[in-house]
Amino acid sequence: MSTTATRIRQISLVCVPTLDQDRAIEFYESVGFEKRTDTRFGDKYRWVEVYPPEGATGIALAPPPSGQEVEPTQTGITLTTDDIDATHAELKSRGVDVDAEVSRMGDPVPPMFWFRDPTGHSLMVVEQR
Repeated sequence: MSTTATRIRQISLVCVPTLDQDRAIEFYESVGFEKRTDTRFGDKYRWVEVYPPEGATGIALAPPPSGQEVEPTQTGITLTTDDIDATHAELKSRGVDVDAEVSRMGDPVPPMFWFRDPTGHSLMVVEQR
């Protein structure tokens, strides 16, 4: 393994392919994200970024490349909360597709659950200790 330093410093965005950007924006805003970028580019595309209120890393809700289908996927995105049970109950009360229960595996794994966005992409929420 090389010990040479790289100029890469942080993760700024995770791109999630989305056909219906307006519906995705509405969903992410309903779970507490804020839209920070919504810019047209090319003839028919928009670049949209949503962020958790205190987050520096966002989710780009981008159209897929021309001719490609959007398949629901496990995004690998992990969000944090200070109260997993309250967050789970809140999202469930808003009609979000969340796991039926919070998963508790014991130390060192934090309590967690998954939820799905309108496209079916899965995101994880963990309790930060």
